[in-house]
Amino acid sequence: LTNLALSLFSTEKTTADAIITDPTSTYVISALFTTTLLLLAVTLYFLNKEWHLWRDLKLTIEGLFDRVPSIDNEVILPNLDALSKSSSSSNDNGNPPPLFDSNKPTLLNCFSPSTLANLGTVPNLSSDEVNTLALRAKIAQASWKQSTFASRRRVLRTLQKYIVSHIHELCALSSADSGKTRVDALLGEILTTCEKIRTLLHHGETWLERSYRPVNPMMMHKTAYVEYVPMGVLGIIAPWNYPFHNMLNHVLSGLFSGNGVITKVSEHTSWSSVYFHNICRAALAVNGFDVELVQLCTGGAETGKALVECPHVDKIFFTGSPGVGRHVMRGAAPYLKPVVLELGGKDAMVFCEDVKLADVIPWAMRGCFQNCGQNCCGVERLFVYESIVKEFIKAMAEKVGSMRQGCPLGENDADCGAMVMDAQCDIIQSLIDDAVSKGAVVHCGGKRNKGEDIAQGGQFYMPTLLSGVTPEMRIWKEEVFGPIMCVITVPGDNDDVCVQMVNDCPFGLGSSVYSASNSRALAIGSQFNTGMFTANDFGVNYLIQSLPFGGVKESGFGRFAGPEGLRACCVERSIVIDRIPGVKTTIPGAIDYPMNTKQGMGFAIGLIE
Repeated sequence: LTNLALSLFSTEKTTADAIITDPTSTYVISALFTTTLLLLAVTLYFLNKEWHLWRDLKLTIEGLFDRVPSIDNEVILPNLDALSKSSSSSNDNGNPPPLFDSNKPTLLNCFSPSTLANLGTVPNLSSDEVNTLALRAKIAQASWKQSTFASRRRVLRTLQKYIVSHIHELCALSSADSGKTRVDALLGEILTTCEKIRTLLHHGETWLERSYRPVNPMMMHKTAYVEYVPMGVLGIIAPWNYPFHNMLNHVLSGLFSGNGVITKVSEHTSWSSVYFHNICRAALAVNGFDVELVQLCTGGAETGKALVECPHVDKIFFTGSPGVGRHVMRGAAPYLKPVVLELGGKDAMVFCEDVKLADVIPWAMRGCFQNCGQNCCGVERLFVYESIVKEFIKAMAEKVGSMRQGCPLGENDADCGAMVMDAQCDIIQSLIDDAVSKGAVVHCGGKRNKGEDIAQGGQFYMPTLLSGVTPEMRIWKEEVFGPIMCVITVPGDNDDVCVQMVNDCPFGLGSSVYSASNSRALAIGSQFNTGMFTANDFGVNYLIQSLPFGGVKESGFGRFAGPEGLRACCVERSIVIDRIPGVKTTIPGAIDYPMNTKQGMGFAIGLIE
């Protein structure tokens, strides 16, 4: 040890030779060198435990040298030029075409909400067809669950590579099918999906590693841990507001956790989902895995019902309205099938009197009008403190009134796109009319948009600014899911009153507070009855995919994203093994059969004490 230490740290050979001949010096140097090595080893151990240095090094090397295959030639997308041209052609009578045709009951009609132009048809699957697809996924999952995390990461990298190199095409598909602007598609569909993939690549394996648990003195000779075992086949019922992300979101976590996935997409955005589904299958095929691992269901409510009741599906993840969520629970109950319900929200954004309006106005605009207000965690209630509310409304009236709305498929810029569901426009109008009848003020918008710059018959509702909203109005508690900025005044700039007003709501998904003081914003937000909160920011909970996403009350239960969401795709299995070879648990004679009650009771009482 002394020779090694001197060779590393000394350049004077004469001095080194003299030290080696001195036993005391040799002993001291050896001890110091050994202590240094031990401290270094301990430091590296704890640094790696805290920061996962070895994991990061391994993943970096894997990412650098992994030859990720391309699926460009395996995926065929529709003619995107034709999509743009279809923006000038609409339904003849200006009314939304029916989704189902009684003359063709096995087909589902697809059309663009921006133009009402026909996009094609997809199958309207029966219960038997759903069961067949689920069985295929179950068979494929038997081998997939044995795959390594490295091979699963390669599938995700293949998807990542394709998505990043086809951003414009994917945004165009989403815009055509859901009516959103291309920027909204980029932010809500592509950015979130890419971050989901990045997070799973970097943290997924760590989150699914064995979780070791402490043992009690009585079991000190045992090692206890939890392992996360693939659930089997996950049934996903996805909504229509973000067709690309809402489908891939659960496919990504399902595949990475070793499951098969069968997705029932919304009947309103089924056309684009077929292409998105083919991308997932191509990523599996090019890496040598069974494409039957992922399945797509298209159709109406009966198709979704069949998926919930399917004997081959082990867990349901549903995103949608509370009403339909209750039907999902009711359908799963006879089979004791677990469900995760994300049921939307009526998120609050609070502006305290100490904010700078110029800084927070862009957040109010993005929170209310991203994706034409069709967001689970969109801002539906804007609480503005009384001393700044007049100035705020004046600034917002100009801002909202100048928004450009139109078909997102052409070359013209559009700030706000179309509504996916025509019926939702009627719901919004009913809420606005009720509020106005009870004293609310519409500063701009407040009706369907049928202007000359709007495609004939397109499903557009004007960006709207509504103020003077009070608790007796339906819009105070009912979900709008549209381009409505609903301003509520907080009297007396009172934080306690603000908390009471925010919590006076059946939903509890997300919330945010803006204040010049971070501690004040956190103090207010910590009293909100919501599943998520941000101080001086909006929507970043979902961009941080290490955080669980979900709410309370009418917003549902269960979580996706983060370690909680990934582990929700698994069975949590408790394992106990011997810690020391040869040291095993035995049954003491006092409690062995046949038992002596007096001895057994005495032994057990002594053990407890």
